[in-house]
Amino acid sequence: MARARKRRVPMAEMNVVPYIDVMLVLLVIFMITAPLLAQGVKVDLPQAASTPMEPDKKEPLVVTVSANGKFYLNVGDGQEKGIADALLAQRVGAVLRNQPGTPVLVRGDKNVNYGRVIYAMTLLQSAGAPSVGLVTESPPAPTHK
Repeated sequence: MARARKRRVPMAEMNVVPYIDVMLVLLVIFMITAPLLAQGVKVDLPQAASTPMEPDKKEPLVVTVSANGKFYLNVGDGQEKGIADALLAQRVGAVLRNQPGTPVLVRGDKNVNYGRVIYAMTLLQSAGAPSVGLVTESPPAPTHK
C-alpha cells in the first residue's frame, strides 16, 4: 500500500514585524533631528501687511541682520555665528554664480539701525544679486470686542 503524500500549500501571509521595527527607528530619528533643524538667529521682524512670495523651486539665500547689527547667512557652516561683511559678499557671490536666479532676502530686526539693513542690501547687490527682498512678519489680526 502506497502512502499518500500530502502536498504543502505555500503560506500567503506577510510578516510585518520587521517593517514596524524600521518605522519605529525612523520615528525616533526624526523626533531627535527635527528640533535641530529649527535653529537660527532670533530676530524680531517688523510687521507689515504684504502678500507672500510666490513659491519658488529654489531655496532663497537669507541674510539676517540681528538687533546688534551682525550679519548671518543661511548657507554653509556656522549659520548661527556672525559673518564678516567681506565674507558675506564672497559667499553670496559664489552661490549666485553656481545657482543663478536664486532669490535673495534680507531679514532685519525691527530694532536694528536702518543704515545697517541698507548696507547689507548694497553688499548683496555688489555680490551679483539682481534684486533683494525684505522679510516681514504679518501684523496680528485685529480683535473685535
